[in-house]
Amino acid sequence: MRQFDVFGMSCAACSSRVEKAVSKLPDIEECSVNLLTNSMAVKGDATDEEIIEAVRKAGYEAEIKSKKDETAEKNPLIRRLILSVVFLLVLVYFSMIHQRTALFSGNYLSLFSIEFILSLIIIIINRNFFTSGFKSLIRFSPNMDTLVSLGAGVSFISSTVNLIFLAINFSKGTDFTQYINNMYFESSGMILTLITVGKMLEEFSKGKTTSALKGLINLASKSTTVIRDGKEVEIKTEDVKIGDIFIVRPGEKIPVDAVIIEGNSALDESSLTGESIPVDKIVGDSVFTASFNQSGFLKCKATRVGEDTTLSQIIKTVTEASATKAPIAKIADRVSGIFVPVVISVAIITAVIWLLAGKEFSFALERAISVLVISCPCALGLATPVAIMVGNGVGAKSKILFKNAQSLENAGKIKTLVLDKTGTVTTGKPSVTDIVPFGMSENEFLQIAYSLEQKSEHPLAKAIIKKAKESKIQSFKTENFEAVFGNGLKCEINSKKVFGGNLKFIKENSTVDEKIIELSEKFSLEGKTPVLFSSDSRVLGIIAVADEIKKDSKKAVEMLKESKIDVIMLTGDNENTAKAIGKQAGIEKIIAGVMPSEKADKIKELQKEGLVAMVGDGTNDALSLTTADIGVAIGAGTDVAIDAADVVLVNSGLIDVVNMIKLSQKVLKNIKENIFWAFIYNFLGIPLAAGAFISAFGWKLNPMFGALAMSLSSFCVVTNALRLNFVKLNKPSVFANTKSKEKVKDDVMQEEIKLQIDGMMCGHCEQRVKSCLESFDEIDEAKVSCAKGTALIKANAPLPFEEIKTAIEKEGYSVIE
Repeated sequence: MRQFDVFGMSCAACSSRVEKAVSKLPDIEECSVNLLTNSMAVKGDATDEEIIEAVRKAGYEAEIKSKKDETAEKNPLIRRLILSVVFLLVLVYFSMIHQRTALFSGNYLSLFSIEFILSLIIIIINRNFFTSGFKSLIRFSPNMDTLVSLGAGVSFISSTVNLIFLAINFSKGTDFTQYINNMYFESSGMILTLITVGKMLEEFSKGKTTSALKGLINLASKSTTVIRDGKEVEIKTEDVKIGDIFIVRPGEKIPVDAVIIEGNSALDESSLTGESIPVDKIVGDSVFTASFNQSGFLKCKATRVGEDTTLSQIIKTVTEASATKAPIAKIADRVSGIFVPVVISVAIITAVIWLLAGKEFSFALERAISVLVISCPCALGLATPVAIMVGNGVGAKSKILFKNAQSLENAGKIKTLVLDKTGTVTTGKPSVTDIVPFGMSENEFLQIAYSLEQKSEHPLAKAIIKKAKESKIQSFKTENFEAVFGNGLKCEINSKKVFGGNLKFIKENSTVDEKIIELSEKFSLEGKTPVLFSSDSRVLGIIAVADEIKKDSKKAVEMLKESKIDVIMLTGDNENTAKAIGKQAGIEKIIAGVMPSEKADKIKELQKEGLVAMVGDGTNDALSLTTADIGVAIGAGTDVAIDAADVVLVNSGLIDVVNMIKLSQKVLKNIKENIFWAFIYNFLGIPLAAGAFISAFGWKLNPMFGALAMSLSSFCVVTNALRLNFVKLNKPSVFANTKSKEKVKDDVMQEEIKLQIDGMMCGHCEQRVKSCLESFDEIDEAKVSCAKGTALIKANAPLPFEEIKTAIEKEGYSVIE
């Protein structure tokens, strides 16, 4: 979707009007205007010029999205507020002076003339309210500025008229008491100043809601050292081109996505993947923007730059999601579109009713002004976008990327969660689970298997090769290697023929007894793939390989069930393997042996019972992800731009599916709270301002308090949305153990664990060691003493002492005991 900046909007009525104006263009498919960010997202074939012209005809200005300097935008508002407060204090002083001093004793004309000048100065300072408000009124599309300008303007004009009559009667020496009692110059100044205070608070709160997005943007490196003509040249990162060779020294960030062509290092990719453990990188490996180079010198070749980098794709996803609207926002939009005209009508009717009831004109006017200034369409208009923005920001920090507001709202409403098996419930990388040798040691058997498999590219072979390397096994020299497609491998080792493959292949070349067949079938029923090896017609042993479930899958499934969500595994794998994996993960409902094209049909059947979310790896599950009400792509940071998905989980753990649902539910609850309070505020505030409770309770609202209430209403709605920043989401690493977190805590000794640390010299050293220790999820608190050379640790799980020791040593200290 194309992004535009929109200028001149002051309330939800404005955003609704802009949205309608652009949506009327013939080639527009979708238009969403965000009051919070003063932005507009448009999808369709209409040209940029046509869209901008439509916005202009609606009474506003627009331009193609640019990087705005928010600080510069706020400065004029700050100056307006400071000047308004200064002149208002002087105005209030003079409005009360005739009761406290003899300076203007009897000279009311001079006193109110000064008030007139001061009030006029405040109006000039805040003239934006009037220019915007009356422009909108002339176009028959009133907005919040119209209400403010009418309220302050009517107060000022009424007082000015009374000042004129006061001057006439003062010069004639006739009675002018009635004019003195109907002066509202201070009310006019107070209304404008308090609304400006509200605007400032609102802008401040809005800035808080976009902090996550700013954090993502700030991750990018500003400059890059590239190789040009054999020399190192520092240029702006935005000027790096595909194919450029650049260098990254220890302590620097990777500026753009690239591939390593020289050097090796350990990179901290936590900013993109959420994984805190550094990843070792060598020549040929891909590296991604914002990764932190911890140790080695790297020379890299740029592969993706600018908006194509992984980080830019994440930022784009979050930005576009914040620009869209959730379905629940339509309620507020419909109300906001007619809100201001209705309020103006209510204000006029209020004045007329009080005049007909025999009240004096000043009383009726005060009631009408109170209605105008207390009404707040902003609270309604901000109710949804602020919650969506903050929710998206919280999700982005946890690497949960919602592509639109609809998916953010609906994720918390799902009834059925469909999980793909490979790469979603499981790791997607086969590994050796069992080694069963016959008539030899495990290492001897693994050496033969490794020698045969090392020339194969098959995934099962890679698992065996990896296991052998981990066990530091050396291979034999092989001859006459041959791969038999779909069956296995064969070669000669020390002039003896060796075979490796499935049961059928081994039966054709060796004698296989019933016990071996039973063991092979047992492994198959457990969801493992048995690879048999034989030589001289004798079976040497079996290696079982399986795609293991992810460490947090079982815990995630338990939490989903606790939330009353029906969990189903949908896979194309055979039924035995699917059931075995399902049993390990705690999933009872299994649909196996389904082709990718058939998965979508299964999802359609499940949709008859409620909202369905499909979680897959985003490649062969594209059709299923599109068919489901919410498609969730799960994978590494490089997979953030999967078109088929509505939500992208950058981390690989299923626990983020739980986090996605929890965050959605919290956001939806927050939106409902905001809309409720916005409606209640206006429902109670307008009748109070109109004087509906005067007869019954004697309650009467001064226009100045009405202006204050209006200012605070929007601020309260935005502040309520900011509470979403405190939502506690589960960390994937917490559930690395299959036991619950509470159970793990019970198993850990409750007394403090003491470390003796050498090398600390000052308070700064204490803080470095403390931060290092508390960065581990297993440590709740660390009390570090430089004088004693100790660290007292409170743990919530068994401690990885070697990792802790290594981390402290990297900080320049050593663990003695």
